Amino acid sequence: MASADHHVGVPKAPGRHRARGRPALKGRQTDPEALADLRRLLGDLPRRADLLVEHLHAIQDGEGRLPRRALTALAHELGMALAEIYEVASFYHNFDISDAAEPAPVTVRICDSVVCEMYGADALKQAIEKAAGTGVKVKTAACMGRCDQAPVVRIGNHYTTEASAADVVERLTEAEPGRGLAPTAYPSIGDYEAAGGYAVLDRCRDGDLAVDEVLTCLEDAVLRGLGGAGFPTGRKWRFVRAEPGPRLMAVNADESEPGTFKDRHYLLTDPHRFLEGTLIAAHVVEAADVYIYLRDEYPDCRQALETAIAELVESGRELPTLHLRRGAGAYICGEESAMLESLEGKRGLPRHKPPFPSTVGLFGRPTLINNVETLYWVRDILDRGASWFADQGRHGGRGIRAYSVSGRVARPGVYVAPAGITLSELLAEHCGGMAPGERLKGFLPGGASGGLMPADKADLPLDFGSLEPHGGLIGSAAIVVFSDRDSAADIARNLMRFFADESCGQCTPCRAGTEKSVTLMTDHKWDGDLITELSACMSDASICGLGQAAPNAPLTVMRYFADDLKDTAS
Repeated sequence: MASADHHVGVPKAPGRHRARGRPALKGRQTDPEALADLRRLLGDLPRRADLLVEHLHAIQDGEGRLPRRALTALAHELGMALAEIYEVASFYHNFDISDAAEPAPVTVRICDSVVCEMYGADALKQAIEKAAGTGVKVKTAACMGRCDQAPVVRIGNHYTTEASAADVVERLTEAEPGRGLAPTAYPSIGDYEAAGGYAVLDRCRDGDLAVDEVLTCLEDAVLRGLGGAGFPTGRKWRFVRAEPGPRLMAVNADESEPGTFKDRHYLLTDPHRFLEGTLIAAHVVEAADVYIYLRDEYPDCRQALETAIAELVESGRELPTLHLRRGAGAYICGEESAMLESLEGKRGLPRHKPPFPSTVGLFGRPTLINNVETLYWVRDILDRGASWFADQGRHGGRGIRAYSVSGRVARPGVYVAPAGITLSELLAEHCGGMAPGERLKGFLPGGASGGLMPADKADLPLDFGSLEPHGGLIGSAAIVVFSDRDSAADIARNLMRFFADESCGQCTPCRAGTEKSVTLMTDHKWDGDLITELSACMSDASICGLGQAAPNAPLTVMRYFADDLKDTAS
């Protein structure tokens, strides 16, 4: 691989520029020392604009932040305008642009999402600020995907779960607090193959399992997109396969919905099953390149995938090129077209549709997009048959799926259960009921986007289509349970602040609507008519699902939890 030095040289030191009569060169000039440091940090990473987010990660991993001198050098190295570098670096929450000359302080990030707030994140932040001392930056951050272990604190790549201030201060006394990630053992390819792993992929490639048989089996199994949208998987694969090549594939592993952590569970416990489903999908649509977009808050999953992919390469199998890419803290990149923009090295702004990604996707090519859990089930469905999967539903549901359960329950966690199970059944059969001393008041069936359902809806099927008449959504099956000690109004305010922070700002109904909603919901008395009118505008006119679903929280609180609105002062 050619190094960057083959196409760009070290600039001369700034001086007088007499050719056009200017007293000095215009713009920010590249520091030769900063350029040398940058090239050391980037190493063999190709110098391409679509890898801009990866370049920024490489700098921050090495420096602990993004020094402005490094960004100027990166613009020079990539041949891009400095404004392009800044607009991307400043878009993502996890990038820290800094001009400070002193060493980067240790940053403590405290999750302030709905479950962590229920478990005392505000008081924890104050305690850590008081105890941490100088040289420590304490800030809040969005959901970290560990809602079953709230409250959660991140220092570098280390996560402290069920955290106390004492736990965090103890971590801060270490020489390199949280920078590294301890080696972890993951299920090996040998163990996976011993249990029949990759046999279905081999049957597909050998022609023993024809492409049309695969598609028909997935359709008969009624496998749907389990990231939230619920689009039929077999139909999506047919759409992409019908488009002219070359075709690409992208995996959405950026689960950032507050309350969701099922994909993390699958990637840590059985990464090869996910990879086999991914390779079968790539085979069916004939994708030579597969891009796995993984949320930055999952360094343990990245380690698991790197290990599993390396094992696959060493196995000698013919593989598509697998690109493992990191997100950088942007909920909006869970929207499929925003994810594609990020994979192209841009801000994660959702695209207008049509055209849909199946026609015009990554780099303008037809692109198959699936989430982790959907691909996880592909191997078993093809191995055991469509009826094995479809017949496991309950109350009219079809199939099985993972429910992320957190909040006031005795045993929070990920539970694989029949699609259509009710919350009452889920609590009784899997979660050990409510936590001691708690009484069910309500629940979020689909994370931040799914609305707030009261306790008397606990016998509704948790499935696509069953909650919509009641103002809810199942989405990614992120079940957050709350009790009499919790205020539904406070929960809704937390969710709307989250949406306001995470809005990409591209469309006015979402950008302005979420901010105005936060203001209206902070008033001592909610203006129900105005909130309803604003919600209708957001739902009807926002570009993507963020703005369209954000009003579900206040609307369902006004519908079901009127008593909590009698005193809504913040």
